[in-house]
Amino acid sequence: MKKMLSANEAVACGAAQAGCVVASAYPGTPSTEILENIAKFKDTVKCEWAVNEKVAMETAIGASIAGARSLTAMKHVGLNVAMDPLMTFTYVGATGGMVVCVADDPGMHSSQNEQDNRNIAKFARAPMLEPSDSQEAYDMVQAAFEISEKYEAPCFLRLTTRTSHSSSLVELGDFKPAPHPLIPYQKNIAKTIPVPMFARGHRLNAQKRSAAMAKAAAESPFNRIEKGDTSLGIVTSGVAYQYVKEVFPEFSILKLGWTNPLPHELVASFAKSVDRLLVVEELDPFLEEQIRAMGLKVVEHETEMNMLELNPDRVRALRHEILGDVPAPKAPEAPATALPTRPPVLCAGCGHRGVFYVLNKLKATVTGDIGCYTLGAFPPLNAMDTTICMGASIGNAAGMKKAGFKGRICAILGDSTFFHSGITGILSAQYNGTPVTTVVLDNRITGMTGHQDNPGSGKTLAGDPAPVTEITEIAKACGLKKVVTVSADDLAELERVLTDAMDGDEGALIVAYAPCRIAAKLTKEGLCEVESEKCKSCGACFKLGCPAITRGEESAPGRFKMKIDASLCAGCKQCSQVCKFGAIKRIR
Repeated sequence: MKKMLSANEAVACGAAQAGCVVASAYPGTPSTEILENIAKFKDTVKCEWAVNEKVAMETAIGASIAGARSLTAMKHVGLNVAMDPLMTFTYVGATGGMVVCVADDPGMHSSQNEQDNRNIAKFARAPMLEPSDSQEAYDMVQAAFEISEKYEAPCFLRLTTRTSHSSSLVELGDFKPAPHPLIPYQKNIAKTIPVPMFARGHRLNAQKRSAAMAKAAAESPFNRIEKGDTSLGIVTSGVAYQYVKEVFPEFSILKLGWTNPLPHELVASFAKSVDRLLVVEELDPFLEEQIRAMGLKVVEHETEMNMLELNPDRVRALRHEILGDVPAPKAPEAPATALPTRPPVLCAGCGHRGVFYVLNKLKATVTGDIGCYTLGAFPPLNAMDTTICMGASIGNAAGMKKAGFKGRICAILGDSTFFHSGITGILSAQYNGTPVTTVVLDNRITGMTGHQDNPGSGKTLAGDPAPVTEITEIAKACGLKKVVTVSADDLAELERVLTDAMDGDEGALIVAYAPCRIAAKLTKEGLCEVESEKCKSCGACFKLGCPAITRGEESAPGRFKMKIDASLCAGCKQCSQVCKFGAIKRIR
């Protein structure tokens, strides 16, 4: 059976085919679709959205200790959150096969930084497989469970944005998903409780395991030599292999799919078979540094290859430099007429917009967080000062307060981010007597990554009913006395509540609620229009940054009447509250 699948879909199918019993993850582009597709096999795989990546990792670890095959998935920065349990479990060792799917984001298409998590696999002394297409993703995830069980180590499967979201034909074979039989659990505290007296032995075992895995990697079908012109040999891995095949098709290639531990003997043998050795890889010189450390000479070049996402043009520029037999890629030509910029904006009718509008009006310093609401930083809202990582907004605000910052300050984050890592920030600020005002933008969904459910939405990943966790009750349990819920579309009440909280001398949490209009299918809930005769062309409504508000007819040189695009308006009425002249009204 053959199907056209993205690598994320192929991983899900491969995990189900391999008999994965438990799958836990936190959504994060480009890894999100892995769990969403595993959920299609809910009859054979128990799958769930965890509240954060650390809990997802711990859940998969627990399942492995119980003898079940388990999988966890996350984006590259999510692995940072999960590092604590991961680094200890690589000592403890897997029982049931455990696969850690991590999706790096070269070029930062949807991330705040670049990371090459091949370095983490080396750091953790854990095996890592790197697919270059969807077929390999399907095959490798099945092999990863076997490798994990054989060497008693969690096995990484590293994807990148390009592999995760590109589709190709996958031969599924005899596709019959069924849970893999559990390995019977046996209590063994010398294995599962790594106090120093036991952990020292684990450390020695990890070293021996690495040597055994390096030998296995050399013999793995995922590592292969493709013979060609031996005047140049190219070592490559992952999606870079596809670009090398396109740009250097005639030369010998060592294609590495099992990249950690590095199969030194195979690399050395390949190097002897070619006149010159070149390494082409995406992001860090992970392979190149190890190959050079072996004493092998690698072609040096000026072409930048270790920053941002690779593509055929960048690899062609490398060929132009070292061989000179192809022209240098041409720089993109600028359009004859300059096109207007189209920065990303919050959706029409988004409740987050009103909160940022009021915070700007109140001249607040806003410590922000990770989510679609990061767009509140940009004009015309201009209402965010920092974005570091999930949950950092509260700690950042507390730190600024502790440092003696004067003036209004507010931490802001979404409901899913609050559950992910905001609770500990609230608790810490309260415990240390730091009066932080926190706004939770509650739209009852994980909006940025595609409307996944969370503990506040009342549904699980599998679509089953779940208890709704109330943010206000958590805040009160953390010791906050001032806890308020307000409609995110009520600008006057928002201003009153925010002013009272930020000017007060105690910690406060404000839940600004409005449903995500896309997830709740409210994009056509209502419609507002501008009464042209009342419009004074003041432009105040433009300060909301709503894409539905546009320029109408010119009322005076350089001044325009406003109009509302009926195809975009969602009827939130925020604009009617901003207009001082009553020129905007809701008509539906």
